[in-house]
Amino acid sequence: MTTSSSAVERLIADPTGRQPRADARRNVERLVAAARTAIAEIGVDASAHEIAARAGVGIGTFYRRIPSREALLLAVLLEVLDSMAEAGDQALTATDPWQGLADFALAYVGLRAESCGLCEALGGARAEELAETLAELRERFRLLVERAQAAGVMRADIAWQDVPFLLASITTGERTLGLQAGGEQWQRTLRILLDGLRTSTPGPLPGVAPN
Repeated sequence: MTTSSSAVERLIADPTGRQPRADARRNVERLVAAARTAIAEIGVDASAHEIAARAGVGIGTFYRRIPSREALLLAVLLEVLDSMAEAGDQALTATDPWQGLADFALAYVGLRAESCGLCEALGGARAEELAETLAELRERFRLLVERAQAAGVMRADIAWQDVPFLLASITTGERTLGLQAGGEQWQRTLRILLDGLRTSTPGPLPGVAPN
């Protein structure tokens, strides 16, 4: 799991314009990467001690390098959003427009599960700092959908703006109406959704049906 430069730059920015030492930058990179994995496994309440231990630095280094809990959560969220954008860029290079869109949808839904708790914890704070990144991510959605539609492999009556809402509906709990989710349930649900957007033969469903 790599740490995006934009996330690190926000944490190490010096108002005087001085460049941070190389070891300071490395420590921040380690802390952001450790925070991302800790939050993914434990949740947004992962402690400073837990994150510092995972990063292999002392708690004193954590408090010297991280200005606030909110700043760290924002840095991790930006990392996740950057990963989404990178997945979009990779998908746009796919020879098959439909496969590119499907690969992006799979990556996006998995990454979105990471971002939801962070967004809730931030509660809309620092929204202006996310505006540019979100605009770039929307552009990836537009390009991928319009590319698939131009190739005739996606329904033409779907607006690209529909797709983020559709993908947001994929991740659910493990139970509903007394039913237990089968293996790879969200991937299975995603495949059904994608086939609903497709103009050709449906693809095979992953996992097993709920019971």
